[in-house]
Amino acid sequence: MKQIENKVVEIMKRYTFNEEVWDNYNLDTKIINDLKINSARIVDIVLDIEEEFGIELEDESIGKLITIRDVIEQIKEKSK
Repeated sequence: MKQIENKVVEIMKRYTFNEEVWDNYNLDTKIINDLKINSARIVDIVLDIEEEFGIELEDESIGKLITIRDVIEQIKEKSK
């Protein structure tokens, strides 16, 4: 799981403009509220994740991606 987490964080960091938001992140860090990533950037993140992990996330799944943990769980689920 740590390997997935590291890749997810690497992807998300491309879309954050304030590196300080990553100082105290954990798996329950909220993507929009805590990392200050806007909803338009979420689409870019999802596209990058789909490409990186060779998966496809449905629209209803994307709406449930609130925390870093949620993203990791979706990747694990779709990778089965």
